[in-house]
Order: sequence, then C-alpha cells, then structure tokens
Amino acid sequence: MSYANLLESLRASPKTWLITGVAGFIGSNLLETLLKLDQHVVGLDNFATGYPRNLDEVRTLVSPAQWARFQFIEGDIRKREDCAVACTGVDYVLHQAALGSVPRSLADPIATNDTNITGFLNMLVAARNAGVASFTYAASSATYGDHPALPKVEDAIGKPLSPYAVTKYVNELYADVFARAYGFSTIGLRYFNVFGKRQDPAGAYAAVIPKWTAAMIAGDDVFINGDGETSRDFCFVDNVVQANLLAATTTAPEARNQVYNVAVGDRSSLNQLFEALRQALADNGIHYTGSKVYRDFRAGDVRHSQADIGKAQRLLGYAPSHDIHQGIRAAMPWYARFLTAQTS
Repeated sequence: MSYANLLESLRASPKTWLITGVAGFIGSNLLETLLKLDQHVVGLDNFATGYPRNLDEVRTLVSPAQWARFQFIEGDIRKREDCAVACTGVDYVLHQAALGSVPRSLADPIATNDTNITGFLNMLVAARNAGVASFTYAASSATYGDHPALPKVEDAIGKPLSPYAVTKYVNELYADVFARAYGFSTIGLRYFNVFGKRQDPAGAYAAVIPKWTAAMIAGDDVFINGDGETSRDFCFVDNVVQANLLAATTTAPEARNQVYNVAVGDRSSLNQLFEALRQALADNGIHYTGSKVYRDFRAGDVRHSQADIGKAQRLLGYAPSHDIHQGIRAAMPWYARFLTAQTS
C-alpha cells in the first residue's frame, strides 16, 4: 500500500496508537500527524528529554475534536506498571522513548542502559501481554559502528563505538528474540540524523542542525567537529513519520520482524550543511555574519554515514518526501520563529 492510500485508509478506519516519548521531537511529530488523521492516541512521557511545550504546540495545530482523542500519561518506561497501563487497549505501538546522544551515553552509560535497554524490554513485555497488533521501535544508524562500507546495508554492521550504540543493538536482539520465542511482531527503524520542527536546540547534547541554527540566529560562531568533511545522511522528520506509519500497519509477512534504514540515501558534509543552513536563514530574512570554527573530532563519532533505503522501499513502500534541502526549507520557518522568540 502506498503512503497516500494508507492515510486514506486510516482516516476511514481510525485505530488506537501508543507513542512513547510523545513529548519529544519525533514523538510530537507523530502525534500531530495521527491526530490530524482522526486517530486515537495514547502518549507516554516522563519529560526527561521531551517538553510540555511540544504537546502545547500540537494542540494549537489540530482541532478541539482531534485533541480530545489524545490521552496523555505522565510515566516512565523504566516502570513496568506505567508500560502496562499505557499499552491497554492499543492497536499499534510506536516506541520512540529513549535517551539519545552518543556523548550523553559516554558521560553516563548507566542511565542510557536503564532507559534504552531496561525500558525497552519493559515495553516489549507490556505490548506482548496486551496483544497489540504491532510494535514499531526507534532503532539507530549508530548500530553500524565501525563498519566502513557505504552505503549502509541492514545486514552488515560493525563494532559499536559508544554505549548508546550498544543499547540500540541490544534492542534489535531483544526484538528478534521476541519474534522467535513468542511470535510477537516487531519492526525496528534505524534512523539516520533526523531533523525538523520541535527538535531541541539547547543543551550539551543538541543535534547539529538545531544547534547550529540557534548559533546562527544569535550571531554566534558555529563550531564544527573535525575538518567539516564528516558526512551524514540527514533525514527530515516527515520521512520518519511516514516510515513509522507504514511499518506499524504493514500486513506483509516478509516485512514484519525486520529492521530498516530510514533516511534519504544521500549524504552531506558538515561544511555543506553549514552553507545550506546559512542560505535557508537568508531566505527567511536572517543573515548570518559569524564564522565557522573547526575543533577536534568528537569521540565515538563515525566518519561517514549514508543509508541504503532499498529494503524499506521494497518491503514497506517507503518513499522519502524530502531531501536535506527540502527538509531544511520546510523546517527553517519554525526554527526562525522559535529561536527568535527564545532570544528576544
């Protein structure tokens, strides 16, 4: 089924979805899309990395009737009882809750393990016990580790380079075991450098696009780790939303119990990203006059990353709607409004 057909099918026959990490960047984008499709949504979050303001913003973007279809549970995936309550009566689980960031995991591997492994296992058990139709979870391109080949293909991974990467690999192992041992259907989505509206620009672990955009709007210098030729497959959040909905609802046996790359299938260097952000800001009336400053490479980072998205295209019908430039153009008005308001 194509994505457009899926959206029409969901509108005609609403389902009940659970989004863990619903107040986060990706979770809130999933919530917005599902509510606009008149779905029933349960959201679970402990606000460790998500924000009430993200939920408040979604509320302004949907109708009162659509917002009434949303039930929020303030809870923690590290608590089994919270997971069990959240999964009750749910058709599809979209598990986004995690402690992201390679540097965060290097600084505090125990906290990353508790959330990303113990919390993940709690959710798997709760979803299995509740008899949900499918369990789609946020995996990560960090799983490829030190494997040198490009583009990255799902069945060829290397050694993990960070505690975060270890946790995401363990998620895939647990999901595979649950399929074999319990017949429980899962799909893992290996995200590649997702960006878009409501992505947090603040804090030590902010992702590169919002962090640099915030610096540019403030007129500060932009710091680049390494020589700027490190490259990534930057993926706009709308592509991620599409992949989640396609994965959750697929009924094809060969598509279930798999992991998929979710990206564009291209890569851009940090130097190219800098120029793209500067141009997009200029298009929104903000002219950056600061400088880029190069510093040491960051521990745990891979040099280049690019996805082969053929498997997701073939088995899920995934078709990215935005490349990096289209995504930056779509996201920049939000960043300009949000960040300008933050500094005013």
